[in-house]
Amino acid sequence: MSWTIGEEAPNIVNAVIEVPKNSNIKYEVDKKTGTISVSRFLYTAMAYPFNYGFIPETVENDNDPIDVMVINEEQILPGCIIKVRPIGMLITEDENGKDNKIIAVPIDKIDPTYEKIKDIRDLDDHIKRRIAHFFETYKELEPKKWVKVKGFKGKAEAIARIKYCMKKYSKEEKRKLKNARNDCRK
Repeated sequence: MSWTIGEEAPNIVNAVIEVPKNSNIKYEVDKKTGTISVSRFLYTAMAYPFNYGFIPETVENDNDPIDVMVINEEQILPGCIIKVRPIGMLITEDENGKDNKIIAVPIDKIDPTYEKIKDIRDLDDHIKRRIAHFFETYKELEPKKWVKVKGFKGKAEAIARIKYCMKKYSKEEKRKLKNARNDCRK
């Protein structure tokens, strides 16, 4: 699939939604084909508090695109793209290691509700507690799975992380291109 991060990255990025707000079904988008499949039903009696997905053209240390949670009031269908402004980052660790999650809001043109939210510090404390609580507990009933929430970081740290993941993606793409060229020469 040829999703892009967007021309204004890292300050405004495209988010590909995988899980709509209030869903208890974990969907995953196949990054190559764009097909959407059910990964699993949440074992706990809870639902995603906001829309959840990934930022294309990024690679995190787990070799997946960096995760993003989009704070807004409407459900967005899986596979849809929304332009968002990163405002912070949730630091978590799970059974596979560190798992950073960018926290973002829709750009003002899409939803002006969040125009005054420039940094995670501007976000209501209750919303932050809901996000942290969700990630602390949503895997509790799954065998051999767990999550520890380490805390929130601000916009500057989120932007730096996105830049790091963009650079890592670029290096991966160059490596793949080099390998493809070498394969053609054989």
